[in-house]
Amino acid sequence: MAATAGKLNLKREVGLISSVSLIVGTIIGSGIFMSPEWVLRYIGSPGASLLVWTFCGLLCMVAALSYVELGTVIKESGGEYIYILRNFGPVPAFVFSWTSVFVVRPASIAAMSLSLAQYTAAPFYGACPPPPAVVKCTAAASILIVTVVNCLNVKLATDIQNIFTFAKLVSLLVIVVGGILLILNGHTQSFQNAFQGTSGMSASGISSIGIALQHGLWSYDGWNNLNNLTEEIKRPEVNLPRALLISLPLVTLLYILVNMSYLAAMSPAEMMSSGAVAVTWGNKVLGSWTWIIPLSVVLSTFGSMNGTFFTGGRTCYIAAREGSLPDILSMVHVKRLTPLPALLFTAFIALILLIPGDFGSIVKYFSFTAWFFYSQAFAALVYMKIKKPHLHRPFNVPLPIPVFMFIISICLVVAPLIEAPQMEYLFVGLFMLSGLLIYFPLIHFKLCTCSMDQITIFLQLLLEVGPTQSNLD
Repeated sequence: MAATAGKLNLKREVGLISSVSLIVGTIIGSGIFMSPEWVLRYIGSPGASLLVWTFCGLLCMVAALSYVELGTVIKESGGEYIYILRNFGPVPAFVFSWTSVFVVRPASIAAMSLSLAQYTAAPFYGACPPPPAVVKCTAAASILIVTVVNCLNVKLATDIQNIFTFAKLVSLLVIVVGGILLILNGHTQSFQNAFQGTSGMSASGISSIGIALQHGLWSYDGWNNLNNLTEEIKRPEVNLPRALLISLPLVTLLYILVNMSYLAAMSPAEMMSSGAVAVTWGNKVLGSWTWIIPLSVVLSTFGSMNGTFFTGGRTCYIAAREGSLPDILSMVHVKRLTPLPALLFTAFIALILLIPGDFGSIVKYFSFTAWFFYSQAFAALVYMKIKKPHLHRPFNVPLPIPVFMFIISICLVVAPLIEAPQMEYLFVGLFMLSGLLIYFPLIHFKLCTCSMDQITIFLQLLLEVGPTQSNLD
């Protein structure tokens, strides 16, 4: 049992291979199988769509450089939460944890589980859509399976992540190889006059480009997840930068090649009218083997959901350990050394969010909050470079990089508010601010402490969990 001074620690069990597979496996979900048609629809031409996918990959690589420095200077788990807390204080850090733990992460997990359930149930109903009850029950079952896996053992969760990452890479390679063969056989019509029809520089054109970028960046989401478990990475000062610098170029290259394969197999018009571009590609290229594509989507989505759940539970755990959430969520199982309460809480919220059933709009209107908090992380790095130049930096990026990423992330937050203002964005802002109504009475002034202590002791005995401390203490 990993213990220090009578307190438990999460063990450092995540090596380089597991780190790479966690990033790749979290990024590659259902996005690359579904989003290309939307990017093409809004950007207008095949050539421009490939540029969008390339730009999004490069942007995430540049952003990852800043996160490498943050993770090697502040060697604590928690990602954006811990970077905001250490530089800007507990109030903005609590707003992040409130928004992430109660909505963004669970909603993302619930949405992925519904996507997985849709593809899992579809073969059993032929041309008819699966009943909503079946889809929701299947989605709930997938969340429970991921919960059990992550609660049992950290190594088991990472091993499963490695297996599913390998499986989804094989499926993407099938699409890439199929596309290369099509291009060699002369299927290059989509690449002739590749930039014809590209969205212009008018107001509507700029809006379309912005939406195309949002769809592309959504497919790359997860590039920052490894920073949520820095304390569980073996030699983080070495493996964190290596994992990010291996994973993101690999994913970017795969995304570009997969999009080229889609364009080789179908015309832009066919691609934009497809309800599921990967399935359409499979019907055209694989023939009787087209079942491989739905299976690939299921495996890919499950792996992405497992990675999101793994890192999302850590965010909840670290926020509780730092005092932003109830103490019980900061405890780990005394034998399995997994953050059991935080994982169970994340699963519970995700299951509740399954009840309404339609998460497309929820994810859409909460996705821009991710870049809002990313901007705070970039601002934290700028602040550290200016105010704390004495800190040891195993990995040092030039100051213009985080400044550039701060400006870009602010643009990504403000752009949808200007181009397509909707009441939902106001509701999101009000939800974030509502966290302050919880923070000041319960966290800052510590009201209801006695009753919370009794609940904590009861749950601690029930779940067999104990208090923890950082691996750095």
